[in-house]
Amino acid sequence: MVAFWTLFIREIKRFLKVIVQTLVSPLISTSLYLLVFGVSLGSKIDQIHGYPYLAFLIPGLMMMSLMNNAFQNSSSSIVTSKFSGDLEDLRVAPVTGHQILFAMGLGGLVRGSMVATVTYLVGGTFYYLNQGEFLMINHPLALIFFTVMGGVIFSLMGVCVAFWSKSFDQLSAFSAFILLPLTYLGGVFVSIQSLHPFWQNISLWNPLLYLINGLRYGVLGVCDVDISLAVGISVVGFVFFYILAYISLKKGSYQRW
Repeated sequence: MVAFWTLFIREIKRFLKVIVQTLVSPLISTSLYLLVFGVSLGSKIDQIHGYPYLAFLIPGLMMMSLMNNAFQNSSSSIVTSKFSGDLEDLRVAPVTGHQILFAMGLGGLVRGSMVATVTYLVGGTFYYLNQGEFLMINHPLALIFFTVMGGVIFSLMGVCVAFWSKSFDQLSAFSAFILLPLTYLGGVFVSIQSLHPFWQNISLWNPLLYLINGLRYGVLGVCDVDISLAVGISVVGFVFFYILAYISLKKGSYQRW
């Protein structure tokens, strides 16, 4: 466990050194989302699943922050190590591929969970000031499960993309053209029940929809999809990206760009 623990602590210390980028920047962006969409426009939107729009928005922003930060943590760690040549040391170090993946996955989970917690606290403050009551968590176990699944899955995804990327531009392109659209179309801002049936069917093929709605179920107790299906897809996603990340780790390029 020494090798795993060393890598895990390194990941924690690495993102804590840039605490402004890790927590302050998401705090500002979350506050703007809540102010513009939740407070300003939310008063003009009917209740969704019996909740004000602001309450519906908060869990979506929590999962979005969790996924983005978990992905950025692992991918930036691999890319930085690849650029500096430090990643080559892992080939001769007494550490297994599973230890590397678990350290990267849990490191991204910790960072993502920190940002998601800050998002919940900020969102809860906005909700209290707007509605005069606290935003309570309805299903804590579901919240923990989907937080862990979302953080680890996107950390492993970051490992895959970082090994395959040949430049910083390719890494940024994946985030901008694949990850960001799937996140925005995954039910962060709107319920798929408000969409046309054609787009509802399209949205059901978006795996991020199930993670976002799973966490929303944990907080609010409501969900656009069957919660058991969301659990199953999350587990399948974890297994799929763990295998893919392990293959990428074994066959990926360790050389400097």
